[in-house]
Amino acid sequence: MKLLYITNGINGSGGLERVLSLKASLLAENYGYEVSILVLNDSDKAPFYNFSSRIRFYSIEVGGNPIGYVLSYKNGIQRVINEIKPNIISVCDDGLKGFFIPQFVRTKAKIIYERHVSKLAETNSNQSILQKASTRIKWLLMEMLGKKFDSFVVLTEGNKKEWGSLRNIEVVPNPLSFYPEMSSHLDNKKVICVGKISFQKGQDLLLKAWKNITQQFPDWTLELYGKENRNFLDTSTLPENVSWYPPAKNIKEKYLASSIYVMSSRFEGFGMVLIEAMACGVPCISFNCNYGPSDIISDGIDGFLVQKENVDELSRKIEYLIENREKRIEFGKSAKQNVKRFSPQMIVEQWNNLFKNL
Repeated sequence: MKLLYITNGINGSGGLERVLSLKASLLAENYGYEVSILVLNDSDKAPFYNFSSRIRFYSIEVGGNPIGYVLSYKNGIQRVINEIKPNIISVCDDGLKGFFIPQFVRTKAKIIYERHVSKLAETNSNQSILQKASTRIKWLLMEMLGKKFDSFVVLTEGNKKEWGSLRNIEVVPNPLSFYPEMSSHLDNKKVICVGKISFQKGQDLLLKAWKNITQQFPDWTLELYGKENRNFLDTSTLPENVSWYPPAKNIKEKYLASSIYVMSSRFEGFGMVLIEAMACGVPCISFNCNYGPSDIISDGIDGFLVQKENVDELSRKIEYLIENREKRIEFGKSAKQNVKRFSPQMIVEQWNNLFKNL
């Protein structure tokens, strides 16, 4: 079966790129799919994650004014489709333009849309009334166009509720990117948070919670890993026991050297970092935001779910796990066991079944 993924690029360090590298490679290596990936403007160069050598890459040039951009996007995709003649096309683009692909390409292939973020990704705290109205119009347009796909795939049951009018919707969670034999010994006085420095990921909320930790446990440190955004948070002025690092390819080692994982997101599409930390036997504390954490963490069993944006409660839960090593170990063991349901083999098999059914 010939499978074509259409995405913006694969040289970023985000969850979409990581997941695509995993499932595309497994489908090519273990299931015999002829996998191709189409990117924009040579953004297949120097990929952040590893892809199977069996995968073929195509790049189309897009740019210029809006009309020129749309025409180059449309014509470039059509040209690649004509060459490959895929059976399945999967659109991995959380922007608006990907929603139009069923409208402007000519193909007999079944077309899938993969949604990797919540609708809330279109929002922020500083939106004007006009911007909020524009966002709602965009959501309505997305929902209308989403009905044109043969299947519309989201990551969680919560995400499914966001697209209430769609009848072509399926839920397929993200797969684990690794599952090391060893686990963290949970003795390092280190808390870790991974994700782009941004309003969505809420590192500003985590830093507020960390002020209380610093006073009581000055020997514990907080490490932030993710693409920098100084317009949101100036990482050069972090407190003494907080450190920022750019995205790390060896992030597994960072989890294994940590004792607690904290996710302070205001909203999510899934929460890939949670299952990665759990695979390393690290207990997780997360805001119970929309959407993902409640699908992953069993509150009080393998981690803690905290009321959304409740900084004081977040601080108390971090303090609790710092003070209770036995509970850290108990949660860590449960986390490593419970997260097996996200194994790549199980998740990619769901994709294989979806493709075959289409």
